[in-house]
Amino acid sequence: MNPSMIPKPHPDPWIDLLRDYVTETVRALAHEDVQVQRSWLDPRDPRDATILYLPCTGAADGRLALVWDEETGWRTGGYESGDQGVRTELTDAAYLGGGALPDPRELVGHLLDGTTAPRRTTRSYEDLRDGLDDALRDRRFAR
Repeated sequence: MNPSMIPKPHPDPWIDLLRDYVTETVRALAHEDVQVQRSWLDPRDPRDATILYLPCTGAADGRLALVWDEETGWRTGGYESGDQGVRTELTDAAYLGGGALPDPRELVGHLLDGTTAPRRTTRSYEDLRDGLDDALRDRRFAR
């Protein structure tokens, strides 16, 4: 796998806590032959991450993005704009469900089979002691 697909370390340790989870998601996408272009972490309040990828078929034009945020989980859509430090904007966003930290392999399955879910806020970024950071810290990621 190309190292440029993996998010770089973030200077803010609280945001960098997401890196292993997002890296595992990039690896799950690559395992299913989804062509990932790059990924990044940022910004905060809420923390989020973006993975840019190309459509699996010729049916869609342009780049697509998977965006994670700590309040609503993962969504996908057409990549309009965004970069590290700037919120990613999507067209036709579709939420993939599974809560704040779905298993990356299940997430990729939902993406590839077109499973969507209603937008659901599962937590607030202000909930600092609700277990999300512990789950990110303690989770054993596939290598």
